Amino acid sequence: MGPKNKLPRGTLEHLILRGISRIPQHGYALARWIEQRSEGAILIEEGSLYPAMHRLEQAGYLSSSWGQAESGRRAKIYSITSRGQGELVERNERWRELTGAIALVLRCAFPTFTAAGAR
Repeated sequence: MGPKNKLPRGTLEHLILRGISRIPQHGYALARWIEQRSEGAILIEEGSLYPAMHRLEQAGYLSSSWGQAESGRRAKIYSITSRGQGELVERNERWRELTGAIALVLRCAFPTFTAAGAR
């Protein structure tokens, strides 16, 4: 991601946990999934992705093992742990609370802004 599209602190880790929670996968596949799901708005560079995945593994939220990528090459495959599932649930709730609060403020500041069909 370029400097204009920098993710807020902790968001990359949240996206990683979400992506890995759906299916164990290697970093490159995860980065492509995030890019596709965001319709190209979020591009994760390897220099950010792999250190974040390592931090999540060190925290006990992910586990890894060596496997094979779709290309046939050897790759480190990450899976979410039960601790990671709990962390994802907590992060999802905090994200919903924060974005809901931001929507309330923006609706107040910009009356034409609508969120979830409300004015």
